[in-house]
Amino acid sequence: MITPTDELAAFLRTRRERLDPGDLGLPARRQARRTPGLRREEVAELAGVSVDYVVRLEQGRGLRPSADVVAALSRALRLTPAERTYLFDLTRQRPDHAVEPATTAVPSLARLVADLSPLPAMLMNHRYDILAWNGEMAGLLLDFATLPPSRRNAMWLCLRHPEIRDSYVDRERVVRDGIGHLRAAWAAHPDDPALLGLIAECTRDEEFARLWAERDVKATGRGSKVLRHPAAGVLAVDFEVLLPLQDTDQRVMIGRPADEASRKALARAGAS
Repeated sequence: MITPTDELAAFLRTRRERLDPGDLGLPARRQARRTPGLRREEVAELAGVSVDYVVRLEQGRGLRPSADVVAALSRALRLTPAERTYLFDLTRQRPDHAVEPATTAVPSLARLVADLSPLPAMLMNHRYDILAWNGEMAGLLLDFATLPPSRRNAMWLCLRHPEIRDSYVDRERVVRDGIGHLRAAWAAHPDDPALLGLIAECTRDEEFARLWAERDVKATGRGSKVLRHPAAGVLAVDFEVLLPLQDTDQRVMIGRPADEASRKALARAGAS
């Protein structure tokens, strides 16, 4: 398993290499560039640090940048908000690392999930472990009670469970979004053995390994998924992910039909 120091080095390299110097207003160089993106010298200049410092960071030589340097690198590399949070997590500069990983559902949140019927809803932790669900979510995806607790994980189910694996119309996007979340979760919880084990197991999947290597980071709090349901047919579901203020490692996912046809299909799915 890659260490946070190695990941920091690789992440900085890939973010540097994806940038177009022209988009940043940098002067054109007469000599052709041998590698894509910015040079280390340009990143150092934009971030206000030495070239040697950037070199040592990209070589994984055990540096721990200050919060100010992390912020400067984020600006220099034009990181998205999710990528910026990821970089702060990798460097241990985000202040909210004391949250204990959730392994069981908070009772009040489990009741909330049940009360959200007839909308499909479920409760998950940062690993995508499914901690609680209502009947509508079971009807839409799967009766999670038929699975051992160790297999009630949305990422693992998407990769390995045949019923779930074939249900997503745009499956690669779903997997890619899930990987972006898991990468951010790993940076925030690098010492979580269950998360490390999940990532190691998922990496045996060729598609997961390919997408994981792209180092995309994405916090997907809302979106839409199109599913093929064995009884209800194709339906589109909009989803929202809500994080409680008090139990910040648990998150409630709520699904809503995206259109009238999907609303009727969702009702059939719940009745099946």
